[in-house]
Amino acid sequence: MFWLIALMIGLAAGALGALCGVGGGIVMVPAFTIFLGLSQKHAIATSLAVIVPMALVSTGRYAQSNLIDWRVFAGTALGSIIAAYFGTELMRSMSNQLLTKVFGAIVIVIGVKMLFFTKV
Repeated sequence: MFWLIALMIGLAAGALGALCGVGGGIVMVPAFTIFLGLSQKHAIATSLAVIVPMALVSTGRYAQSNLIDWRVFAGTALGSIIAAYFGTELMRSMSNQLLTKVFGAIVIVIGVKMLFFTKV
């Protein structure tokens, strides 16, 4: 049953990742904690590990369609690599309870912004 749940989470995350550019944190972290019983720290680390193969497949397919702005990619990738290096240490120093609250608050703020303040 564990593997079936993990597979279903992966299918949902992969579909949303491919369609909307989300899936890692937005889908997998809550699903890993709720349905698989992982701690917040384990859910975060596991979702980041899953993102690697998912992103490689999606990137390859989008590159074939010439949909990637490589200039944006280069600057953003460099910044995210630096932030991820230091962010992992910060995450390890925080409690699971605090991480859950921070994650929830970020998702709410981004969701409200997208729903009410983004021009389509």
